[in-house]
Order: sequence, then C-alpha cells, then structure tokens
Amino acid sequence: MGSWGLVTRRMLSISHPANPSLAVPSNRWPVAGTLPLFSQLLREEVVSVAAGLRHALAATASGIVFQWGTGLASSGRRLCPGQTLPLFLTAEEPSSVTGLENSKAICVVAGSDHSASLTDSGELYVWGSNKHGQLASQAAFLPVPQKIEAHCFQNEKVTAVWSGWTHLVAQTETGKVFTWGRADYGQLGRKLESEEGWRPEKQSSPLPCSRPWESMPSSLHCLTGATEISCGSEHNLAVIGGACYSWGWNEHGMCGDGSEADVQAPKPVQALRSSPGILVGCGAGHSLALCQLPALPSPDASKDAKSQEATDKETGRKDNQNRLPKANLTGAEMGVL
Repeated sequence: MGSWGLVTRRMLSISHPANPSLAVPSNRWPVAGTLPLFSQLLREEVVSVAAGLRHALAATASGIVFQWGTGLASSGRRLCPGQTLPLFLTAEEPSSVTGLENSKAICVVAGSDHSASLTDSGELYVWGSNKHGQLASQAAFLPVPQKIEAHCFQNEKVTAVWSGWTHLVAQTETGKVFTWGRADYGQLGRKLESEEGWRPEKQSSPLPCSRPWESMPSSLHCLTGATEISCGSEHNLAVIGGACYSWGWNEHGMCGDGSEADVQAPKPVQALRSSPGILVGCGAGHSLALCQLPALPSPDASKDAKSQEATDKETGRKDNQNRLPKANLTGAEMGVL
C-alpha cells in the first residue's frame, strides 16, 4: 500500500528506508510519487481507504479500522478540554481506531474533519468534528466512534455511505437515500425546517452542533433506487434509472446546469438526458460522468443499407415497367420489334 501528495502532519506515514519504525520529517522526502506504508496494514489485505483533509483511514479484510494524521486532533483538543484524546486521533502512523472492536468494518469514508465506518451488519459509526451536524449527534466533537441508531434510517440496514467535506449520504437495504450535515449550499438536496426560537451556541461550546434540525438523517424520495452516488466537497451526483442527477454547491458549474447558482434539490443533468449514466465521480469543484452513448451504425451496416436501398430502387423500377400498358401490336409487328 502506498500514499503520495502533501505530507504535512504525517498524513502519508512515510518510513525511513533503513528503519521502517522511524518517521522521517516531511521536508526530507519528495511530495510526489508512491511512498511506502510501514504499519500493520502490510500484514493483511486492505479493503477500503479514505482521505480526509489532514487525516486518512483504512479498513482491513478482518474488519479493523486504522486512522493516521493529526488533522482531527486540534478540533478535539479545543472542543474536549481536559480530555485525553485516543491515540488514533494524534497518531503519525496508522493506529487502530478504538471503539470498533465488536464490529467488522467493510468501508470507511472521511470528510474534512470527520470519519465514518460502515460495518458488515449495516451499522454506521461516526467520529470527529460535528460542527455542521454531520455526526447526527448533539455533541460538538466525538473522540471515539458512535453508532448512528437504526431508527435514523427507518430501522433499515445501511449498505453504502459517502462523505463530502461536511455532509454525508447513506443508502439502505431497500434503496432509500438519506442525507445529513451541512446544508447551506443545498448539499442535502432538501429544504430544512428551522426550529423557531433556536439560537446557535458559541463555537467553543462542547454542546450542540451548528443546527440541530440538520443533525438527523432524512430520506430523499427522489433518490430511492439510485445505482450510483458520489459526493464532492459540497455537491453530489447520482444515477437513477440511467438519468444523472446533481445538487449542491455550483459555484464552478459542477452541477452541469449551465449556471453557477447552487442547486437546492436533485435535478437531472439535461446535457446528459440522451446518454444513460453508468458511473459518476465528484471532485471538490468538478464532476465526471461515464455515459452510454447512442449506438452508431457500423461501416458495414451502412454499406449494406445503401446496397439494399439500390436494390429496392432497381426492383421498384422494373415493377413500374411491368405495370405499363402494352401496345396493340400484331404478331408481325412484334416480330419486327
């Protein structure tokens, strides 16, 4: 397993070539190219990886989740004063995430300042910053994984999860799609009902997140049965019945509607209406879609069609000649002809 890119705060777990147990300062190594990962991860197959803003995650075949990079530590220290943070929040090399020992992870995702893990039993665990309600909790920061209760997903098992920078999307066993977290760019794809009289707590408060009514997952009926979903930083794409839908932040036109206005609810990408979507992907400020183009006739088929057309014209000409009235000629005259 390798990693590459910006190496601040030990996100890449760089090892010294002569001694894998030694962490090497980031300015000693190039920032491009594949770098070796020196950890227990090498002892078994890795089935899922995720990269946050300043932290990373990996899940192994046995269901163990590892985290490294100190990106969540600053928020944890600020929002959990006096608490000793778990090792995996401050680790500069892959460290097993405590609190998941009784579950088997099959997928991990990461936001800018949060993490999530999906288990083989359909349970979703989250931890990290809850500034925008992305952890479906009233706590400002969760230092250890906390399960989102099944009733939040209408008592259905979660089968897939995706994460933007500050919001999450999950799909359940019946195909229902739920969204929660930050919503000010339309990234949840739904209108929020505010709570009258509610006032946000101060940023330093260890209590509620930004808006309590954003905290709980809510289903988007228009996305039920989606076969593909992808989250960008603050926008999303989905494929439903072959149609590609987009919603959320659109400052750079990544929702594909020809404008730069944020899209508040999922709507079809009109430019792709004649091309069924197969796969979709989102970057921070751009989108990709792999589509099935309309079938084009092959050169041989075109030649065959032209040949058939010429044959039909010739047959039609002969038929027309046979339908012409015959002149009243005598046998002698016919013989002359």
